[in-house]
Amino acid sequence: MPIASGHDAGRDEAYASWRKAVGAVLAKSRKVDPSELPAEPERLLDVITYDGVTVAPLYTPHDELAEPTLPGAFPFIRGRDGLRDVNQGWFVGARYGAAEGDAGDGTSGVGAGDGTSGAGAAAVNRLVLDGLNNGVSALWLAAGSAGVPVADLGTALNGVLLDLAPLILDAGADVVDAAAAVYALLDERAAGVDGVADRADIKIDLGASPLTDRFAGVDSIDTAALVALAAAANDRAETVRAITVDGAVFHNAGASDAEELGAAVAAGLDYLRTLTAGELSVEAALGQLSFRFAATDDQFTAIAKFRAARQVWARVAEVVGAPESGGAPQHAVTSAAMMSQRDPWVNMLRTTLAAFGAGVGGADTVTVLPFDAALPAGALDVTESFSQRIARNIQLLLLEESHLGRVLDPAGGSWFIESITTDLAAEAWEFVQQIEAAGGYTEALAKGVIGDRISSTAARRRADIAHRKTSLTGINEFPNLGEPVVPAADGRLPGVARYAQDFEDLRDRSDAYLANKGARPQVFLAPLGSVAEHNVRTTFAANLLASGGIEAINPGATALDALGAAAAESGASIAVLCGTDKAYGVEGAAAVAALRAAGVREVLLAGPEKAFADAEQKPDGYLTMKIDAVASLTELLEKLGA
Repeated sequence: MPIASGHDAGRDEAYASWRKAVGAVLAKSRKVDPSELPAEPERLLDVITYDGVTVAPLYTPHDELAEPTLPGAFPFIRGRDGLRDVNQGWFVGARYGAAEGDAGDGTSGVGAGDGTSGAGAAAVNRLVLDGLNNGVSALWLAAGSAGVPVADLGTALNGVLLDLAPLILDAGADVVDAAAAVYALLDERAAGVDGVADRADIKIDLGASPLTDRFAGVDSIDTAALVALAAAANDRAETVRAITVDGAVFHNAGASDAEELGAAVAAGLDYLRTLTAGELSVEAALGQLSFRFAATDDQFTAIAKFRAARQVWARVAEVVGAPESGGAPQHAVTSAAMMSQRDPWVNMLRTTLAAFGAGVGGADTVTVLPFDAALPAGALDVTESFSQRIARNIQLLLLEESHLGRVLDPAGGSWFIESITTDLAAEAWEFVQQIEAAGGYTEALAKGVIGDRISSTAARRRADIAHRKTSLTGINEFPNLGEPVVPAADGRLPGVARYAQDFEDLRDRSDAYLANKGARPQVFLAPLGSVAEHNVRTTFAANLLASGGIEAINPGATALDALGAAAAESGASIAVLCGTDKAYGVEGAAAVAALRAAGVREVLLAGPEKAFADAEQKPDGYLTMKIDAVASLTELLEKLGA
């Protein structure tokens, strides 16, 4: 029931009434007396995130927090730019020029990384101009050894108005040379008539990221080169930021939201120390940093995450004495870890939710990965331009049809969003303090403080997915065994701990079996009773088996005396008995005996062991919602010869 408005007494009464109703429903579902529930029964519905943040089932005026400052003002929770063009909203980013296998984006890149001059860069330029003509408003360009050759950056950017389309470079260890090439291009244009009245309108992120590259095991530039790069950037007439703190690398390794934020902010603090030691002022050093974070399909948490990230970084700026310089730009990239190879069309929904969360959360630039990002090029019967267009149009629909960019911080004031923002910021700050206590980012990384904590979280998430506590549509829930076989490969996101990987490895084994045998591994479903009686558990069993690439043979409602013959006809060596607990008590033992007499080597039960507590003939194993599905399905595939 809705919470009544008005004076506090009426509100408290309405809340108490709602709480009583919740208690009654929970008592009924748990088959206990309401008096046996805790004083706050709704807390049984709380969800605890990997960060230890509590997500309550309902937020009311009781959860109201002090109103944050307006957008553009410290601590920038509501956005770093209070004067953002609401007709444009955030920048629609797209990545170009990346070589095949680049974990940063999932696009193949035309002519990139091949070391050729001119032709590859010209092809990239055609893609860039096509994107800009069709809604892209910010460029993320791979350059150097993993992208467009540095010498050809001018060709790749030919015709691009950089005062209208911000440029983000990703050049890795070649960033110094790439920066020089971009500066030469800017100087050449400035010497002519380029129509730019204010050079500060040109926004360039050079993308140097040595600290987060070190976590990812990627070569990068050294400290001296970084300081010189930042100093040169600070002296430019354009708005140039030398450093990108790439929090997405922590996310890709399995970090929780607060861990990603905390590790990124700690890295940013290390950069500040380095730059100020190199004689840049605090304000100038803060002006050299931007951040990149991953956005997931948990849309409300994504909104809170970008708000919390600004709050935590603003706190750092306050501590170093320059609070008004704490509004660093944010580049959101839809999560590579959440992308699946199986049923990849669902990725369109995932990235839509992620883009929504990042945009509403106040990210300055949002890049949506193509829905087939986890697949090798050509794995689906679609063109690359199609997947790129879908990724672009997701944002354009949000901006131009839903008009999400027309309001700054539309989630502001939501009891839920404000509460999660505050809690995420607190947890992220706690991680920053833990890293600082270990000697700062560089020392903490060397000691394993950062890696160990992220690995622990990744293991917990992996276990939750394996136990199907966390649902992945098309993977461990509602899998489609009939979809076309996809190549068994890491795809285009190497080094990313994809959530679907364990189940997709099982599906790969099933595909190999299919290619060799002409059919998938099969298990016989042995239904007891009518369709109404067995349907819940036959559906559960078929769904579970399919998530591991195992086909379920379901004969439908079958009399007990015909069950053995149906099993023998199927030729399956393993059967799953499916029915109600009551049916198990009456016919279960006889059904197990009949299946074994028919030559079934192993009989499993869809249900708990207690259903066969007193039976002489018992199943060999039990399939329930609590099992480690990956482990159980792996064992089944091995027994079936896959």
